[in-house]
Amino acid sequence: MNNDELRTIIAERLADFYKRRMQRLEKLKLKGILKRKNPYLFKAIGALNANEIVEGILSAYLSSSDEGIFGDAFFEPIAKAVSGGVVSPSEGVDIAIETQTVYKAISVKSGPNPFNSSQRKRQDDEFKALRRRLVKLGKQFDPILGHAYGRQRPEPAESNVSYRDLAGQAFWEELTGDPDFYLKLVRLMETKVIDEHRQDYDIAWNNAVNKYVREFTNHFCSESGAVDWEKLIRFNSGSGQE
Repeated sequence: MNNDELRTIIAERLADFYKRRMQRLEKLKLKGILKRKNPYLFKAIGALNANEIVEGILSAYLSSSDEGIFGDAFFEPIAKAVSGGVVSPSEGVDIAIETQTVYKAISVKSGPNPFNSSQRKRQDDEFKALRRRLVKLGKQFDPILGHAYGRQRPEPAESNVSYRDLAGQAFWEELTGDPDFYLKLVRLMETKVIDEHRQDYDIAWNNAVNKYVREFTNHFCSESGAVDWEKLIRFNSGSGQE
């Protein structure tokens, strides 16, 4: 894949990323988020108005979802495109690359956040289940847990996993054969493309802030405009249904 082709794919994936981000803003239910937040913390840090509380909620909500959105909209489709593989139908595997002698199964993650023991076991079990189904092919089975950024973390000695764990440069080089591919991804993220999407996103953000500030004010502020903390606490933590 040449740079022009990669630049086009990156632009398409960025467009999808921003589209999904704006959809998340539109689908947010303020009361649903408020029920999961710590209202005592808002009070403790000195949040004095609806705008400050709402912007804090939106920022936290989006930052927690952006990593997953970016992985699904950007990293995984690009990994599939540059690998030459196909979407795997197997549980826990995203990409399958098959040659005459090797069947490579790849699970794509964003960053190398450490798996806990149950997550490692589940991933290993999914690879082993696929290995059993493919044994009749008589090919070398090469399972890979790939992380799109970060550095490889060694598996604990007691984990005994059967897959290779690759991250960052090593992961992208495995897919493309190019040791500089991980740098090309950021080089070809054109600022003008990002700026165009950011303009649309900023409008959506401001509209969402205005919408949810109005909702918060209507439900959790007094006639004077002050935050009614007791009403907010009762909504969040009271025993009654609301």
